[in-house]
Amino acid sequence: MENLTAAGLCVDVNLRSDKIGAKIRNASLQKIPYMLVVGEKEQRSQMVAVRHRTRGDFGPGTVDAFVEQARAEVAKKRVS
Repeated sequence: MENLTAAGLCVDVNLRSDKIGAKIRNASLQKIPYMLVVGEKEQRSQMVAVRHRTRGDFGPGTVDAFVEQARAEVAKKRVS
């Protein structure tokens, strides 16, 4: 989480005991653009599963790779 906030990204952690599908649905309804899902499998492999609100599942990746992608997207929107 520190990597994300240090990169200037807004971060909210959902540690409630809801099922993952409910968490994804709630985040979509709140119009949260990206969700990083970290379950047992992701913890073991030190990866995150990246989901976009409208584009769906991007699959597993590293936090650093996501930060680079998010920074590029923010920079592109600032220029446009």
